[in-house]
Amino acid sequence: MLAVSIVFAAFLFILFLIVGVIGGWVARDYMMNYQEVEKIHPEMYDRNGNIVPDEIVAFRFENHDNNDEDDDD
Repeated sequence: MLAVSIVFAAFLFILFLIVGVIGGWVARDYMMNYQEVEKIHPEMYDRNGNIVPDEIVAFRFENHDNNDEDDDD
């Protein structure tokens, strides 16, 4: 009787695992492809939550570590 209950518990565990994986996969696919979510950066909104109509200037700072140059002359 113990062996039957262990086999039944293992069967239920595997069944719930398979159903969970398939359900999670379907939910992820739905969330990634069918949800309408605005993907605008938060800095593009004004104080009231409206999109800023002006042009936005972006700066990119790059740090180059040039140890070959000696500026201490």
